[in-house]
Amino acid sequence: MERIRQRRIVDRGHLPRRDVLRAGGLLIGALGAATSLSGCGTPAAARAGNVLRVSQPGDPKTLDPQKQGDMVSMNVLINMFDTLTTRGRDNQLHPRLALSWSATDAHTWRFRIRPGVTFHNGEPCEAQAVAFSIKRLLDPATKSPIVELRYVKDVSVVDRLTVDLHTTVHDPILPAKLSLFGGVVVPPRYLSEVGDAGFAEHPIGTGPFTFVSWQRDHELRMRAHADHWEGRPSIDGLVFTPAPNASSSLAALQSGGVDLVAGLTPDAAQQLDGYSGVTLDGFTGIRTSYLSLNTLEKGPLQDRRVRQALNHAVDVPLLIKAVLDGKATETPALVPRGAFGFDPSVKPFTRSVSTARALLADAGYPHGFSTTLTASNVDSNVAEALSGLLARAGVHARVDLLDPGTYAARLTSDNRGALGPIYLAASTVWTLNGESIVQSNVRHDRRQSRWHSKEADRLIDVEELSQDPAERKKAFSDLQRLMREEAPFVFLYQMDNIFARNDRPRWKPGSAGVLAMESAEVSR
Repeated sequence: MERIRQRRIVDRGHLPRRDVLRAGGLLIGALGAATSLSGCGTPAAARAGNVLRVSQPGDPKTLDPQKQGDMVSMNVLINMFDTLTTRGRDNQLHPRLALSWSATDAHTWRFRIRPGVTFHNGEPCEAQAVAFSIKRLLDPATKSPIVELRYVKDVSVVDRLTVDLHTTVHDPILPAKLSLFGGVVVPPRYLSEVGDAGFAEHPIGTGPFTFVSWQRDHELRMRAHADHWEGRPSIDGLVFTPAPNASSSLAALQSGGVDLVAGLTPDAAQQLDGYSGVTLDGFTGIRTSYLSLNTLEKGPLQDRRVRQALNHAVDVPLLIKAVLDGKATETPALVPRGAFGFDPSVKPFTRSVSTARALLADAGYPHGFSTTLTASNVDSNVAEALSGLLARAGVHARVDLLDPGTYAARLTSDNRGALGPIYLAASTVWTLNGESIVQSNVRHDRRQSRWHSKEADRLIDVEELSQDPAERKKAFSDLQRLMREEAPFVFLYQMDNIFARNDRPRWKPGSAGVLAMESAEVSR
């Protein structure tokens, strides 16, 4: 399933004038960031030693792993904390802190815990710590945004290394949900000593790296944990730096201030054209983009023909080629390729402006209509391109760009219309199960659902709760066909994971692109 792209950027000697200006502006604008990382005299790369320096688009929201729910935070925390299960680079589910698991009945999952594991402070990591962690995650007082364990109602310790998770209904993919956000194990004794605030200030986990320091908006440092149960990592240290502006991270890469830039958008990656000593790696990803359509408020989007017209109007292959530099794969009905439940027999919409116009006319909009398309300003190029494609069919979508913080707050609010009639969104399907992307967007009682369908609700219940994998897979297929017919979304693409690096790092991600760096190596 995996597709890997690699491009070596070489010095071309003579660049077009606009590229020279672009490159000059990029480097001058980021001079301060590059200088602070590289220092004077000795190149930063030469001074880094056996330390890997990683740049990603932002800082963690918190270092308490159970009080965050975003991938930028998790990318840092997964290096300090272990989870019960893990998704390997082969995209299969593997043991982590749990050696094995099984469903003992329809409402109980039993996990057997790896013996001999301790937290960084020497506190034992056993069944009691696992039970404490799950209960803390479920406690309303924790105010955790993590929703994956919605069906877990209680946890019980069977013996020193065995724990049972009790659910209200059968949850067939619960082990997968414990491979990232829902499965982090925290130290009960340490938390009781320092409290939540102290824990977030100096986190203690069982992971391959230990916390050293954090200067918010500058850098977070870790060192290799010599006594990790899986063995000491190959690198001595790990440094994360936030770079909301891709230009600053790319300039730091050029100057030797960082080794690996993660979370690159295709347009940011294109800015590297003409630079020497930089390699772009593209790996087939699972993060899936779509337009959410508000079918619940009176207006054109309540008409299925209009929603179908939007899908015909948006030429996704053209969008991928012209705006995303080919670094994405078209998705026909929300569930991405590589995830359980994807049905290859469900085909994308044909791309036809004339078909779109005919459907709009049939729905009573022969001259089209006007609307608003909301997006994070990180996705401004894609949003503007989508607006242009829709305009060809007579749908005039004014683009409303929000800063990422405002966008995220509105997306997760209880107001389903907070982002307007149409918004551009993306979901990282990190469980590699179609449930991850449909769970919040489709069933009528979920937070981001803007489409009500009794049949969709029924199919959601089957694919979430059935104990029969074949029955679940059929429900996914039927759901995708239903979504393809009703078109409550404009189905777009799944993004490649794009990284820029210098010659030092050797590391490969899984489909979710999680920055778990214990297997990384650097050349010195």
